[in-house]
Formats: sequence, structure tokens, C-alpha cells
Amino acid sequence: MKIPDYRIYRVEDAPELVRCQQALAQKGLKDPWLRNEVWRFNVQEWGTPQQRLRTFFFRGFKWGFAAFLATIAVEKAVEVATGGGKSGHHGHH
Repeated sequence: MKIPDYRIYRVEDAPELVRCQQALAQKGLKDPWLRNEVWRFNVQEWGTPQQRLRTFFFRGFKWGFAAFLATIAVEKAVEVATGGGKSGHHGHH
């Protein structure tokens, strides 16, 4: 993975960080490291927060659901092959 040059990131490219920078300026403060957070707000590369959340929860869902169906199929096949899992002992003790 190629690490991008830090100079390509500008706080002005992230409206959320611009608002943060302005709020800090109103209090007479400045965050010199704010530029380091710009990559997190790059929608072209990382998507919107909603897209990232959807990806987080549903990543692997397709393969997981396929494994679930395969497990059910194998269990049913084993059940049919072994006679339904009934032991045949219905007597009273």
C-alpha cells in the first residue's frame, strides 16, 4: 500500500473540520494537527459515514448466509441418512 503525501490533505477539503477549526478560533485556539484527520472525511475514498456503517455491519454477510444454508443442508442430510435421529427406545423404565 502506498502512503499518500501528507501535503495533499487540506482542512478546507473537509467541511466538518473547517467548522471545528472555526469553533477553536472563536476560543482563541488552534489545532496544528487537524490536517492529520482530513483523510477520515474523504468521501471519494472512504464513503459517507452511513456507507461505512453499512459496510461494517454487512461485510461478509453474503458468505455467512451461504455458510448458514450449507450448514442447514448438511444437518438435514445427516438427519435423513441416520433415520431422523430417533433412537427407537420408547419403552417405560
